[in-house]
Amino acid sequence: MSYVMMDQGLPSSCYKEEASNYELSVRIIQAQNIHGTDIVTKPDCYVCLWLPTSLQEKKKTKTLWNCKNPVWNETFNFRIHSQIKNILELSLHDADTGTEDDHLYTVCYDLGNVTLDNPVLETFPFNKESGEELQVEFTMLPISEPKKTVTTNGVLVCPEMAALEVQIEKAKVEKCKDKTELVLTVKGSYEDSHRTMFIPNITTGSSSKETFEFHYSRDSAAELTASLNKVYPVVDVTFSNEDDHLNLTTVPLNVISPDTETNVQLPAMENKPLEMQLKLNECPEKLDVRLGFNLCDQEKAFLVKRQKVVAAALKKVLQLQNDLVGEEIPVVAVMATGGGARAMSSLYSHLCGLQKMGLLDCVTYMAGASGSTWTMSKLYGDPDWSQKEMSESINDAKKYITKKKTSTFSVERLKYYRQELHQTSKEGQKPSFTDLWGLMLESMFDNGRNESKLSDQKAALENGQNPLPIYLAINVKHGNISTLDFKEWCEFTPYEVGLTKYGASIRTEDFGSEFYMGRLMKRHPEPRICYLQGLWGNVFSLNLVDTWYLTTQLDTFWEHWMKHRIKDIDNEDIRRRREEAHTKTHLFTPSSTFSSILTGLLTNRPIDGEQQNFLRGFHLHKDYHQHSQFRTWKDTHLDIFPNKLTPLADNLCLVDAGYFINASFPPLLKPERKVDIILSFDYTLDTPLQALEQTCTYCEAQGICFPKVSLSEEERKKQKECYVFVDDDNPTAPIVLHFPLVNDTFRKYKEPGVLRAQEEMSEGNIDVTSFFSPYLLTNFTYSESDFDRLMKFTQYNLQNSSNLILDAMRTAVEKRKNRNLLNKMYQNKTQTKS
Repeated sequence: MSYVMMDQGLPSSCYKEEASNYELSVRIIQAQNIHGTDIVTKPDCYVCLWLPTSLQEKKKTKTLWNCKNPVWNETFNFRIHSQIKNILELSLHDADTGTEDDHLYTVCYDLGNVTLDNPVLETFPFNKESGEELQVEFTMLPISEPKKTVTTNGVLVCPEMAALEVQIEKAKVEKCKDKTELVLTVKGSYEDSHRTMFIPNITTGSSSKETFEFHYSRDSAAELTASLNKVYPVVDVTFSNEDDHLNLTTVPLNVISPDTETNVQLPAMENKPLEMQLKLNECPEKLDVRLGFNLCDQEKAFLVKRQKVVAAALKKVLQLQNDLVGEEIPVVAVMATGGGARAMSSLYSHLCGLQKMGLLDCVTYMAGASGSTWTMSKLYGDPDWSQKEMSESINDAKKYITKKKTSTFSVERLKYYRQELHQTSKEGQKPSFTDLWGLMLESMFDNGRNESKLSDQKAALENGQNPLPIYLAINVKHGNISTLDFKEWCEFTPYEVGLTKYGASIRTEDFGSEFYMGRLMKRHPEPRICYLQGLWGNVFSLNLVDTWYLTTQLDTFWEHWMKHRIKDIDNEDIRRRREEAHTKTHLFTPSSTFSSILTGLLTNRPIDGEQQNFLRGFHLHKDYHQHSQFRTWKDTHLDIFPNKLTPLADNLCLVDAGYFINASFPPLLKPERKVDIILSFDYTLDTPLQALEQTCTYCEAQGICFPKVSLSEEERKKQKECYVFVDDDNPTAPIVLHFPLVNDTFRKYKEPGVLRAQEEMSEGNIDVTSFFSPYLLTNFTYSESDFDRLMKFTQYNLQNSSNLILDAMRTAVEKRKNRNLLNKMYQNKTQTKS
């Protein structure tokens, strides 16, 4: 592998690699002992080939009718990119007349198993018992052309982009008799297609030139297809019949030389050819998507400023003799779970408690999921919120929590929602229930229309005066794939929106805009904060599988459901040839019709939304699965199928992170953030330790540093107000102080160390466990007394554990100092040797 110097315009954590293109030939030879689905007749077999890294469209063999041992001996050619993970999908089908064809099997084969100039003959066993199999031959040949460079971060690859300019001169075409539409198509390009109309009996002038542009990967086997279609008027509706082509022309784009004009003639009306001029233009090399797993420059600059605030606060609360400097300053983070209005209210209270204890300025990060993000997004509308008395914010929240919500569903508000969603549609977004839910939240918990946006919150970080907020969501599949089978962490900050697993981020201002191959192609207005609140805290887009997992913590039934569908079919010969980076050959057996229907019912999210996919146009690096950062955050079987991962998806489907784990730990566990202490505020009612235990299990499986959560039966029965978890064997794991909603000593004490009088005992009787609790997830309106008691209760629990928090901070400072001392000794030793 050869590397070249990185351009200065590229982020520091991505680099350039040299790449070659190869010619791949795939010969579908034969299949044997295919039984099909018909009981009476033999199967009518054909094979489909799909290689999305080369062509968007599938290729297909001819159908061999009534034959259980079909022999095709057909060859298909593909253009292969050397630095991209190329997975060829071969699917066997049984053709049916009058009904949908039956999908029998699909084989996913890593083309990294094929070496240059060395034909490989593979036999893929579908069913060893019945002897069903498919025989295919692969041949890879080099293409004699100069090597090119690609931009990569080791997980994602961005090949060179090409911009095809197509110019048409309508004036040179004689008047047509029929209304005719010209359709220009480049499959897999950003634009996909352009259309223009030729109108009969209309004289065109000299200014009738039209220019169209297509953006696509220069290394792909893209083709320009130009077709003229007759257009028929029906009543007042005009449509074109795609099958009624007057003429059709296809031009392979890899034969067009850059900076030279190519003329193409399309036979047109009255035997007068339509002339098209094709030209390749240069595309800007600088990407608008940041590729890299490191922190962005803005966050790094914020940390320098915040360190000064944290150092001063720690010196005061810990009564230190000397100032903390540099690496001696520990990173403290707040982690807040979801829980609807309960989480929203309780986070206000906990932040107020930290402020009263002088600890709020010790916090560097604050991560939230679901309902807690409603509090965060409201607070950060004020650039100096943490420097003011939190009691003002609590009084403001109380006003909205206790007011009736009937006006949210009034006719006037419904009209307003409709107008707003119509406007978002005009701005290029795709309105959904998630957007409607965000508007409802704005009506319930805000004072009128809130024009602020997430990027506006940068003002609250300008001088390091507040902790950095991180809002968490997960990207899931919109179709019949459960959250257990596919989820990807997506974090939002005022600086960036990023998908952790891929090391790809965009500016927060650009969220919702259209990207292709890392370039910003079409800018849309940044969504107002209410739409993001609806996305982060959409308590209604839960599917049945999510519900099962969250209520039972058992996902074995779903694993069993999936196991019979996907299996490794590599034989010993393939295993010997396959390098570590090559993906195993997998056989996918489609479910029965009944199973497919049931799966759809279990996984369907009828009221979620879709967002623009800023990874569109990227590909997975040939060694992506071996990248340490990718491996850390991959956690589903779909991660081994690059054709099913997000770069190939049309849209993102972002939902409430609580549908997997109702916590916001992941952003705080990125090693680049170096978090030492996590104050974990858990706002669930009936399962106060579940999210913590799920996080521990998740981190253990992923190799992420997190303390072990091990509780005895006695500890589970007698729940505490605060749990402290420390991993003495792993000094890089953060100290976690977990605060569940547990009403223990508050029943007897109104303040730490101050017993209640007999007449005050009722104030301590707060129901946070039963089905009749006033703080249930579906309740968005509290009485004033219920709100006030929740504030007192949560602040008491925090203050009653102040000694545990201070002890953890002292431990973190000591660890930091020792680590800093060891680093200095090591540096001095190294310099002495030099």
